[in-house]
Amino acid sequence: MIYTLTLNPAIDYFLAFDSFVEGNLNTPRETYKLPGGKGINVSKILKNFSTDSICLGFIGGFTGDFIKSTLENDGLETKFFNVKEDTRINIKINNNGLESEIAGTSPSISKENLDELFYFLKNNLKSGDILALSGSVPASIPTSIYADIIDAIPKDVKVILDTRGLPFEIALKKGVFLIKPNQDEINEFFHSNFSTNEELIEAGKKLQTMGAENVLISLGAKGSIFITKNEIFISGVPKGNLISSNGSGDSMIGGFIYGLNKNLSLDKCYELGIASGSATAFSKGLATFETMENLLKEIKINKL
Repeated sequence: MIYTLTLNPAIDYFLAFDSFVEGNLNTPRETYKLPGGKGINVSKILKNFSTDSICLGFIGGFTGDFIKSTLENDGLETKFFNVKEDTRINIKINNNGLESEIAGTSPSISKENLDELFYFLKNNLKSGDILALSGSVPASIPTSIYADIIDAIPKDVKVILDTRGLPFEIALKKGVFLIKPNQDEINEFFHSNFSTNEELIEAGKKLQTMGAENVLISLGAKGSIFITKNEIFISGVPKGNLISSNGSGDSMIGGFIYGLNKNLSLDKCYELGIASGSATAFSKGLATFETMENLLKEIKINKL
């Protein structure tokens, strides 16, 4: 089974403006709301690709009810743990192509809430399962949370870690199957300013010595680098019109997991990840299987 964990979900409220003027009354030309969170996005991509997963996380209040009911109405399986405060709302503004975001305040998560999560993980995850640990860690949760989860589950669960900062650093030491940092996150982690592919590859190899079996480095419009135990691949991105970058990194992980679940080779999983992430960037909302598949023929992966 595939599990995705979102510690800090949100309602993402999208507002598109032809011209947003600070200090004035502004009327958007378009608005819509979606359940948000990196792990949730991974599960949504998998659902779009006819692959089952279980969404885990913490929700509360009317906003949490919206997330749970929307996902379940879309056919996703969920196992959320209820907190006392409302789930946050994130505001995402597109001002004639310029994207800005206002992150909402996270609800408090109690020790009892964490105990519920760990009880579920210890009693349900089995050898061979896939677990995506995605997104930020709320201030009320210890920064060791992802590392603690890795300690609590069977050793041969394939853990995919997509976070940053101290939670990333602590969890990495436990050993994970895949990490997906972007260029900014790598520079932040190493307190450096890597810019060339050669520098980024060396940084990726160092991350392998620190606990990552495979390293997928996202470079945005410049493509990506994928480093496995024995091979290094590099790829650009297919051509398309950027509509929104929101969720493209999560979609990349979703496409990769889709291939992994089908026991495809790692380079094929990488190809599916690129197509999925790009299809989301070129879409309003997340990639569908059709939009992903249409891009596969345009992807060229080079082995170094």
